[in-house]
Amino acid sequence: MREIRAAEIETAVARLFGEANRELPPALESAVFDAAARETCETARAVFGDMQANLAAARELGLPICQDTGMAVVFAELGQDVHIDGDFNEAVNRGVARAYRDGALRCSIVGDPLRRVNTGDNTPAVVHLTLVPGDRLTLTAAPKGFGSENMSRLKMMTPAATAEDVIAYVTDCVREAGSNPCPPVVIGVGIGSDFEGVALLAKRALCRDGANPDPYYAEMETAMLTAINALGVGPQGFGGDCTALAVHIEAAPTHIAGLPVAVNVGCHVTRHKSVTL
Repeated sequence: MREIRAAEIETAVARLFGEANRELPPALESAVFDAAARETCETARAVFGDMQANLAAARELGLPICQDTGMAVVFAELGQDVHIDGDFNEAVNRGVARAYRDGALRCSIVGDPLRRVNTGDNTPAVVHLTLVPGDRLTLTAAPKGFGSENMSRLKMMTPAATAEDVIAYVTDCVREAGSNPCPPVVIGVGIGSDFEGVALLAKRALCRDGANPDPYYAEMETAMLTAINALGVGPQGFGGDCTALAVHIEAAPTHIAGLPVAVNVGCHVTRHKSVTL
């Protein structure tokens, strides 16, 4: 049995959210620069230039890459041979509070959805905890802005739906979102599980880099990305070749009577950062 102190978790969470809000994942930053180099629309190239300048300024000045520093989402994979010395959830929330208060990040969380009083420190975090084999704890911080989150959708399709139907649904979600999620977007798609499970799959998909390891879904990701970019929404909705930088699919077993599909939309600064303790 290996012990991890709650104070270590707090420190790790504080660092992850601070860094995630100031620097894009390398794969996504590369995707922005690659898309800019391929862009044929003059206006879109100018918008990409502003995005690149923003990323450089954030890195140089230590400022957030977006004014919406997001709702604090934490994915935790806890080894079943780990003992946590202290309260795990309290440690996560203390870490979030440190990151947002000490790092001068915008606090955007209200304590009740209808009696909308700001909590003042961006807590509580949304925590997704999974038990895994081993004696390590992997934490992923994923600050999620709500301009893109508000464009997310979920549909309980029937088993009669085809892969082409799923591709069309995801594409329609991006078409309807238009410029609202600050394109070019990153699209997380969940397929399967049940009502709440499919939404979690889509959220997890936003934290993945690279193609799905299953060739069937990797091909589907490519087809979705091609269909979305054919929409011509373009960077910030001004038109252009690139409406989406990436599409990531996560799939899971489901009931014989259903085919849930969730679309979690991320903006061009879809942020996440991980560490293993």
